[in-house]
Amino acid sequence: MPNHLIQAGILGVGSYVPERILTNKELENMVDTSDEWIRTRSGIKERRIADPSQSTSDLAAIAGRRALEHAGVKPEELDLIMLASCSKDMLIPAGACLVQDELGAYNAGAFDLEAGCSGFNYGLVVASQFVATGAMKRVLVIGAEVLSKVLDWEDRNTCVLFGDGAGAVVVGPVGPGEGILASKLSAEGSGWGHLYIPAGGSKMPADPITVEQKLHTVHMNGKEVFRYAVKVMEEASLNVLSAANMQLSDIDLLIPHQANIRIIEHAAKKLSVPMDKVLVNLDRYGNTSAATIPLALDEAVKTGRVKYGDRVLMVAFGAGLTAAGVVLKWNLREGE
Repeated sequence: MPNHLIQAGILGVGSYVPERILTNKELENMVDTSDEWIRTRSGIKERRIADPSQSTSDLAAIAGRRALEHAGVKPEELDLIMLASCSKDMLIPAGACLVQDELGAYNAGAFDLEAGCSGFNYGLVVASQFVATGAMKRVLVIGAEVLSKVLDWEDRNTCVLFGDGAGAVVVGPVGPGEGILASKLSAEGSGWGHLYIPAGGSKMPADPITVEQKLHTVHMNGKEVFRYAVKVMEEASLNVLSAANMQLSDIDLLIPHQANIRIIEHAAKKLSVPMDKVLVNLDRYGNTSAATIPLALDEAVKTGRVKYGDRVLMVAFGAGLTAAGVVLKWNLREGE
């Protein structure tokens, strides 16, 4: 282990979304809702839905392979794979182990990380610690979800909001002053019951009654989650900027969790960040939970929204209730 900390940053990004597009108009024929109702309350126009044969680890592996290719890292060079997801393939084993097998990353450890929609940011922070201490050189962090398979498609309060997708990054050593500059993690565990899947674990094992009552699907108290989100998005942003000794005016791009356009706009207003500095793609993908931040980051790279030297603030909230903010100085040059 080195006697000084190594700067950690992102070496490559990748993402994947299923081909199937489910529009608001189609949802009008499935549940008591309307395109206008969904758009005005969430900002979502469409979302991607995984094929019946696709699981979360399938999406994760594709995104992970693309991130590795972008980074120029071979699967066998990975030290660790972390999968952030709340819709993993099964309780046992970890979905990250399935991804490891699919990628052929036979030298890597693998485990799952559960922090709801904040999961990717949590994973990014964990990965940076392994790299900073010199314990590892290449860590693959993936946020992936197939939420369409854990939704009640008769519940218009949840089924219209979520979508499927995956995003990934390779974390490794970067130059001084680049990469991940600061991070802050938080949780408000007393709010766990505002967003959860009641059955399927040791607290409420599966039986015919839990299946009949649809207790294996997402249950959400929308008002309480919204209240928490508008509060914590501002708090998490200011806390991580303070840790980085930075001001909001220093930020070139804000990548927020893509849950609801009203939450994003409220946070941007409170933080006095103009919307042209905020990346929004939830209109096309909906809320993909742990995948939203890496999906948006990959889009920012591909569309030129983020350039070498840019300071990026990524902030998320999720089930738990959790929140996580990360500030980084983009260390990849165009073409890398």
